Amino acid sequence: MPEIQYERSKIVNNMVAEKKQQIQLQNSDFLKLNGDVMEPPLLLAGLNVLVVDDDDDSRFYVTTVLEGDGANVVAVASAAAALEALTKLQPEVLVCDIAMPDEDGYTLIRKVRSLKPDQGGRIPAVALTAYADSEDRVRAIEAGFQTHVGKPVDPTELVEIISNLVAACQSY
Repeated sequence: MPEIQYERSKIVNNMVAEKKQQIQLQNSDFLKLNGDVMEPPLLLAGLNVLVVDDDDDSRFYVTTVLEGDGANVVAVASAAAALEALTKLQPEVLVCDIAMPDEDGYTLIRKVRSLKPDQGGRIPAVALTAYADSEDRVRAIEAGFQTHVGKPVDPTELVEIISNLVAACQSY
């Protein structure tokens, strides 16, 4: 079992390093005419995100990716902690794993959708899960998620999905 944990940590660390390298490459593309470096726009700058995942490595990975793009992230390990954080913090986006002990992501999103809008009932929500076939996608959407993303997810893709989701929900 320790070998598996070590391998998972190694994979997560590699993915985080790749994201940092991508950001550095993107930064090198933003040169002003006078040679000064201009920072690239961060798609998630200032966005408050609640991440729910019972797996420590996954929670760390998603948090690192989102914070690397400017988001303010609160990460919790259970549906119960997510409901408490949602009502207290009023985040702007929910990123949630599906397979969790006690209460799964489907149960959580149904509870969230039963809340009043001022309590977080209309929060844009992303199901981020290893359950990634078309039936799982339909089930996630029917449960109340706006989108469904399979794990593992490319860091740049995750940032773009969240950014697009927020933009789409703000236009309503």
